[in-house]
Amino acid sequence: MQIESTETFRKKRDESLRFIQSKTDLRPNYMLILGTGLGQLAEEMEIETSISYHDIPHFPVSTVEGHDGKLLFGILGGKEVVAMQGRFHYYEGYSMQQIVFPVRVLKKNGADTLFVSNACGGMNPNHSRGDIMLIRDHINMLGDNPLMGPNDEELGPRFPDMSEPYCERLMDIAKNVALENNIQMHQGVYVALSGPMLETKAEYRFLRLIGADVVGMSTIPEVIAAVHMGMEVLGISAITDECFPDALKPVNMEEILEAASIAEPKMTRVIVHVLKKL
Repeated sequence: MQIESTETFRKKRDESLRFIQSKTDLRPNYMLILGTGLGQLAEEMEIETSISYHDIPHFPVSTVEGHDGKLLFGILGGKEVVAMQGRFHYYEGYSMQQIVFPVRVLKKNGADTLFVSNACGGMNPNHSRGDIMLIRDHINMLGDNPLMGPNDEELGPRFPDMSEPYCERLMDIAKNVALENNIQMHQGVYVALSGPMLETKAEYRFLRLIGADVVGMSTIPEVIAAVHMGMEVLGISAITDECFPDALKPVNMEEILEAASIAEPKMTRVIVHVLKKL
């Protein structure tokens, strides 16, 4: 595991930040990460500036279907926001530090609240394909995390507390928004594994046994980095396939994207209305 020095990280972060700030005057407090098949939330934005990840110094590049790979600055729910239309995954070969690099950069640009979304497999029998779930907590089974290596005290403490990674205040607002808009939104625990393969029947049974409701391959690194830097976090999952061991069927990317398109309008409405209330 090769981890860059604090000095190297700061140099790269500042170079990325200078490039981004040369393209836009916006310094949004609110950052959104749009997961697999969920990039269309951007259509609700009044976009001021769009920047390809390819153009930003030191930014990773999305390689997964359903991830456009653009940084969008604009207005959503009456608030200035920056949205990552596409994210990065451990299975793509990126290091944890690379995965969370955009969160580090955009925090320096002014973001203090992170909205994170993902597509996931549902293991709770009360959840169905196309449903959405408010993430109350998570279990990290990626086998790594972005805080390994020397700690940069400028970013946060060596041993950040994770007793409340997802902000109770934001969750309460989201739950009220769902009720007001007649949207069924479950609550539960998200577990992340490295992927890219989906899990076996035995693995689904194990993950359910340890308390997980949904399973995915992302999100937790970004949340850890955000909490480390003192950001408030709200997480919502789109359940794109049903992972019930006794009735498990093969799934393909087309079906996952189709289910994401069912969940997306509900997730979009919740996020937009939460922003309006902030």
